[in-house]
Amino acid sequence: MEILKHTHSGLRWLFLLIIIFAIVNAIRKWKSGEKFGAKDKLLNIITIALTHTMGILGIILLFITDKIQFTEGFMKNDMYRFYLTQHTFGMVLAIILITIGYSKAKKATKDKAKFRKTAVWFAISLIIVLISIPWPFWGVGGELY
Repeated sequence: MEILKHTHSGLRWLFLLIIIFAIVNAIRKWKSGEKFGAKDKLLNIITIALTHTMGILGIILLFITDKIQFTEGFMKNDMYRFYLTQHTFGMVLAIILITIGYSKAKKATKDKAKFRKTAVWFAISLIIVLISIPWPFWGVGGELY
């Protein structure tokens, strides 16, 4: 279980870098009117693949972690409540929104629309992810790695 937990936690940093890069790239090219090329498509594919990988690891951890307990009064415990409700719901929502954004950008016919859809959907998702991460300063048992 420890290897899954560290992999999931460590990939968070790669995910954050990739999605921020994808958002900045999309905004820059949306505003400048550049063409949506193979590198942009690859960046979006990497973002969605990493998103889904993190989601799969998170779902596995949901069932084997000690940070979620279904005992009497578990919702009164900040850590159990955070991981079961806020973290899980927020991340599932972010995965859904990133997937929708990827799909809408892929289906768009104009390059500007592809970049706009990527920027907007990925940015909304990033905000949800940042709110849903168990940062150490929140006191819910989260670690930086």
